[in-house]
Amino acid sequence: MALKDYLFTSESVSEGHPDKVCDQISDAILDAFIANDVKLGIADDSHANTRLGCETLATTNKIVIAGEGRASDPYMRKYGERTIVNREELSKIARDVVRDIGYDQDGFSFHGLDIDVLLHGQSPDIAMGVDAKKKSGNLGEQEGAGDQGLMFGFACRDSEAYEKNSFMPAPIFFSHRILEALSKARRSGELPDLQPDAKSQVTVRYVDGQAVGAAKVVVSTQHREFNAKGKKYNSGMIKEMIRGHVAKSLPKGWMPKKDADFFVNPTGNFVVGGPDGDCGLTGRKIIVDTYGGYAPHGGGAFSGKDPTKVDRSAAYAARYLAKNVVAAGLADRCLIQVAYAIGVAEPMSLYVDTQGTGKVDERKLEKVLAEVFPLRPTNIRRGLQLNKPIYQRTASYGHFGRKPEKDGGFSWERTDLTKELKAAFGAK
Repeated sequence: MALKDYLFTSESVSEGHPDKVCDQISDAILDAFIANDVKLGIADDSHANTRLGCETLATTNKIVIAGEGRASDPYMRKYGERTIVNREELSKIARDVVRDIGYDQDGFSFHGLDIDVLLHGQSPDIAMGVDAKKKSGNLGEQEGAGDQGLMFGFACRDSEAYEKNSFMPAPIFFSHRILEALSKARRSGELPDLQPDAKSQVTVRYVDGQAVGAAKVVVSTQHREFNAKGKKYNSGMIKEMIRGHVAKSLPKGWMPKKDADFFVNPTGNFVVGGPDGDCGLTGRKIIVDTYGGYAPHGGGAFSGKDPTKVDRSAAYAARYLAKNVVAAGLADRCLIQVAYAIGVAEPMSLYVDTQGTGKVDERKLEKVLAEVFPLRPTNIRRGLQLNKPIYQRTASYGHFGRKPEKDGGFSWERTDLTKELKAAFGAK
């Protein structure tokens, strides 16, 4: 029997966290490639559009960009069997990301960065399996999955009372909100002594299965060593500086009652941060990117991967379906798993679990979901409009629980399937 009264903790990290610096660089490169495809009118051409698996490493005044891809001029050019990469253009993209985040420190500055670009052309064996092939019947051309693997999507009503249509677990949702608030205050100049690197952690108390408050809150945020008056900062000063912003990020009455349950910079000092303090890598914050550990993760990272990589696109599609199931009132919680084989369009399996909250038969729900939104890579890419430069914005503060945007960003957060799902089960 599932516990009804418990504590659950999730963490988030800011856009200045070393790993998130890398995620944003990888996704900024992806956006540049796709934007160029759109400009050239080839964004929906399976045989010509972007392919990318881009990994970034960041350390003290050093960035290394590696991986494989396919892109149009000016980013890549084909010379016979060779692929020539425009390293100057990719270096500029990385430098601009670091500048936008706000890093101009002795150990990590957009001015002094040494950038190595080791990106190379996509393996023809992978391209052969992914590029669209003619299919029998009325499906037309279909792309194969860009890799084998399993992906999960999840939605629940935890945060619904506090943020309409978010359908996210409360611990990760509010961990993100705290850091977004601090980032906004830093960027606006309201809290100019904060620096880009930060982490948050929220422990939520559940009573009878409902999220009712924050039992403990932890925030570690990088800061300048001295304030404007020349006084050296300590953790107590930083705590008072950010207290109000943290409280406003949580629902009324959620801030821990005991001050001892609100931890700020527990080590006492956080001056050296970012990639100067800790090496960063693309794809190391997959739990921060998804559901904060509240639901399973298939293991594949998102950032730096184009939409043919089902690690990313199918995870978006699974979230899309799970969210629509909950929004349609067919369940209060919904977990979806989908699995693929590389080069094969049809999923290997589809699994739906409403975790005891379903109002309809789960096996029928599986069939209905596969009919309403087929989980073939081509349909996912087109149905969610993923061939757009919308990815860098996903690389901090979570890929889920965000609001759909007019240009197609966070399209997987739409709830436009609810009428069709309700009709399939005769629900009102």
